Amino acid sequence: MASTLAADPDPTIEVVDPPGRWVALAVLAIGTILAMSPWFSSSAVAPSLAAEWDASAFELSLLVVAVQLGFAAGALALAVTGASDVIRGDRLFAAGAVVAGVANLAFAVLADGPLAGIPARAVTGAALAAVYPVGMKLIAGWFRRDRGLAIGVLIAAVTVGSAMPHLFRAVGALADVDWRTVVAFASVATFLGGGLVLTGGRPGPFDTPAPRFSVQIAAAAFRQPSVRLANLGYLGHMWELFAMWTWIPLFLAASLAASGSDDAALASLAAFAVMAAGAVGCVGAGLYADRFGRTTATIVAMAVSGSCALLVGLLFGASPWLVVALATVWGVTVVADSAQFSAAVSELAPPGTAGSALQVQVASGFVLTAVTILAVGAIAPTDAGGWQVAFSALALGPAVGIVAMWRLRRRPDAVRMASGHR
Repeated sequence: MASTLAADPDPTIEVVDPPGRWVALAVLAIGTILAMSPWFSSSAVAPSLAAEWDASAFELSLLVVAVQLGFAAGALALAVTGASDVIRGDRLFAAGAVVAGVANLAFAVLADGPLAGIPARAVTGAALAAVYPVGMKLIAGWFRRDRGLAIGVLIAAVTVGSAMPHLFRAVGALADVDWRTVVAFASVATFLGGGLVLTGGRPGPFDTPAPRFSVQIAAAAFRQPSVRLANLGYLGHMWELFAMWTWIPLFLAASLAASGSDDAALASLAAFAVMAAGAVGCVGAGLYADRFGRTTATIVAMAVSGSCALLVGLLFGASPWLVVALATVWGVTVVADSAQFSAAVSELAPPGTAGSALQVQVASGFVLTAVTILAVGAIAPTDAGGWQVAFSALALGPAVGIVAMWRLRRRPDAVRMASGHR
């Protein structure tokens, strides 16, 4: 994931963050948690979809890929048209939430198979491009001194919101409701989130126009080796992140069943806990990176998450407590470094080029996630060996990312990151 950051003020001028910023952060964080609920709603109910539609894991993975590609297209469309300049952030956020909620509801009501569900899922992804990136821009308008923490909190909210459908499914399993009702819960949450931000959120005094996307400007940024290395690190991170988020719920359900704990509600609660735990990593890594360096934070996070990817498949069918514990460590670290890659590009790109460079970063990253989501779906759900191979393949991304960030750390211009902490 990535965010577009507002331009920093003259460093010689002391900046005082405005009153009301923490209330604004709370409103945006809660609104984001609720509004992001539809993202993985199809993954949360995947076992029910497989049973009702006789769908393969590969077919079900297309529903998630549609969201990813829709998001990439929506983000680029907003950047090219400059909609973020024309429409006030709180209103754009609310509009995106409403469209995402309606599209998700259409999936629940109308879809009768994987192919029929793809258009609704693609529209959901495109609409969510007006939610969390716009939320990041809104919160950047309220913070300067504590912006790293604030952005970390917003990405933590995205993480928890992405996990919410699994909580809804756990409740639905206990209440014995069908998958369509569970997906509808996510739409209701999205409408509530959009309404909360529309009524309680507003742009801050530091709000700045969103930069228009330009291929030429982005190319100028990527001519810088440091920007290319930061983006390579981001791509390594994205190789792992969304494939893990997509497939860890099915892995946990299958592993718990193999160990004798065949409880749908328990499996969904475990999936929610594993994914939502990433919120802790987002905030912690944000605080750490500002003080000790972005390359340090990202290298540590990718080393731990890559190790978990190698190990967790080996525990298939083992004690549920052991499996969930290791998966939770993976959940914390797999997303912890998300904000640091976009922060690094914003610091390393030549003046006036960061916005377009970040749009390329987002689009390329989400397109790449489609590859790994489909690949894991084609390999993993066959048996224990399939999970081991598929999750081990995800560790390739962090390995590449670690090398990229280590090389970036050794470059002289890396001192421009995190106030000289690299």
